[in-house]
Amino acid sequence: MSLLVVGLSHRSAPVSVLERAALAREAQAKLLQDTLAAEPATEAAVLATCNRIELYADVDKFHAGVAELSTLLAQHTGVGLDELTPYLYVHYEDRAVHHLFSVACGLDSMVVGEGQILGQIKDALALGQELHTAGRLLNDLFQQALRVGKRAHSETGIDRAGQSLVTFGLERLAEGVPLGDWAGGKRALVIGAGSMSSLAAATLARAGVAHVAVANRTLERAERLAEILCEPGAGRAAGFTASAVEMRAVPDELVLADVVVSCTGAMGVVLTAEAIRAALASRADEAGAAGSGRTDQGRTDSSCPIDSACGDAARTDVRLALLDLAMPRDIDAAVHRLDGARLVDIESLAEASADAPMAADVDQVRTIVSDEVAAFGAAQRAAHITPTVVALRTMAADVVASEIARLDGRLPDLDDKQRAEITQTVRRVVDKLLHAPTVRVKELASTPGGAGYADALRELFDLDPQAVAAVSRADSQAGTHNTAREPA
Repeated sequence: MSLLVVGLSHRSAPVSVLERAALAREAQAKLLQDTLAAEPATEAAVLATCNRIELYADVDKFHAGVAELSTLLAQHTGVGLDELTPYLYVHYEDRAVHHLFSVACGLDSMVVGEGQILGQIKDALALGQELHTAGRLLNDLFQQALRVGKRAHSETGIDRAGQSLVTFGLERLAEGVPLGDWAGGKRALVIGAGSMSSLAAATLARAGVAHVAVANRTLERAERLAEILCEPGAGRAAGFTASAVEMRAVPDELVLADVVVSCTGAMGVVLTAEAIRAALASRADEAGAAGSGRTDQGRTDSSCPIDSACGDAARTDVRLALLDLAMPRDIDAAVHRLDGARLVDIESLAEASADAPMAADVDQVRTIVSDEVAAFGAAQRAAHITPTVVALRTMAADVVASEIARLDGRLPDLDDKQRAEITQTVRRVVDKLLHAPTVRVKELASTPGGAGYADALRELFDLDPQAVAAVSRADSQAGTHNTAREPA
């Protein structure tokens, strides 16, 4: 296994650098294609989230691979290599597997234990399969990472170690007030209709907001999300409503909203400080209405509205609470300086999560990760010798066939029954002679450092390297085809 990962995340780089390094899906696709075109790489996958960008590759040279992948990341993100290099981390072979499995379990997330990373890993695998840049190794790796992540969440209490990024961000906005009390009766605007935005809308609905307006570039997706929020059994409060609006209607919705959550794939600012300032100015006459209810535009009474005096003084002048979950950011950072607005973004979440408590279940998840890494490595090492074993048995079968043909020439009077018995006997002898060494070599190959046994087998039996390579290619192509059909 020659797996290499080069990347950067919230643990290695400041948000300002992560923001610049963010890649849209089209840019990710081009990065994958260019990586595969590079000499050291034979497979590639990219994992891009709001707080990480990682490039995975199967390489034949470690140092050349690190240099090439680092250069490609710099080229495609537009961040200079000299500036990017200090923030990059590199993992190789088993350490690379350990890293991805830890990421899949939420151990490397900004909020420990969050489960949304599994969807992002699934997306990374799907893109690699779609572009045919993920071969047997990366297909196996990412499929196993998904299984390990699901196992961690089902067998441990890792979910209790931290909330999802959405919940964590909303609780930061609430500033210590129980989320249900804080959100009750409010009107929310969710910008975007992707997985993170959908989770935010559902979380707000369950928390008790009265209305969620969904804005998206594609109105049909916004309408679909609004319909889902209103479906029976969605866990929302009685009287809850949802609507879909076009992006051009966002300024009007800002005037009505108490809470805004934005998470789009835009590469620039979606909400400017000026737009927020204008919305606050339009509702300036309501800023001092602490504790009073409103019924305009479908808005209902709140048990603890944002602009009420139900908490400390820091909240008394907040009339618009904004949560920015996008990377790069959707909401202008200058909003932090606006009176009447409270903005929580990825940068402030990173600072807050650094002090988040760790649950005892984290140790259990780490044990799961270690066990799964060992199992994956053993399976890969065992698979590495399979083409050699297949080539050996193919050679043995050819030898048997050749000798039977020679016997036919020397003993032409043998009848069919005699010939079949002799053939079967020779095959049994060969199979018995090969059984013990091939089984044992597979066992030895699954141990650390066991790759050398395949080389020894090839040397001892003088196997044609091209024959082994042909088996490897056929096996890889079949495995990639089959794995691409498996559900992630």
